Amino acid sequence: MSNSMVAKRYALALFQIAKEQQLLGVVEEELRVVKEVFVYNTDLKAVLKSSKLTLDKKKEILTNAFSAVNPYVMNTLMLLIDRHREDEIIEVANQFFELANEEKGIADAEVTSTRELSDAEREAISATFGAKVGKKSLRIENIVDSELLGGVKVRIGNRIYDGSLRGKLDRLERKLLS
Repeated sequence: MSNSMVAKRYALALFQIAKEQQLLGVVEEELRVVKEVFVYNTDLKAVLKSSKLTLDKKKEILTNAFSAVNPYVMNTLMLLIDRHREDEIIEVANQFFELANEEKGIADAEVTSTRELSDAEREAISATFGAKVGKKSLRIENIVDSELLGGVKVRIGNRIYDGSLRGKLDRLERKLLS
């Protein structure tokens, strides 16, 4: 079975429990912290992959590292360790976020602009592009890129809406050359 299918199954199980217990927001926030720790701390990933450590020692390390998390999140982490799926923890979190976003009608978006967006601009982009992709709103990550010259580039999933001046100039150049 492919790794993404495995991660999706664990994420779905955790999602269903969190939804039943009305802890969706809490579990999502705690998984964001867990994911951030694993993404930025490569030593932790290396330690958990080590064959020299026993399962009990790996569990002890995780218990100490994430002692404040919800029991459902902790049990999922322990289960992943038991099944030698340490490398799936980040993907389980990503799959969980997708399920939670789908439930809430939210999509993640990367908005590239020449400067930091104001709250009003974020709201306008969220409302406009959220409607285009059939979502209530967007969770925007603003990326500042001075090479755009002006305008914005919005990436939602695998869709890209390029309203930047750089993009328009590139399209005009291609049109003139053909």
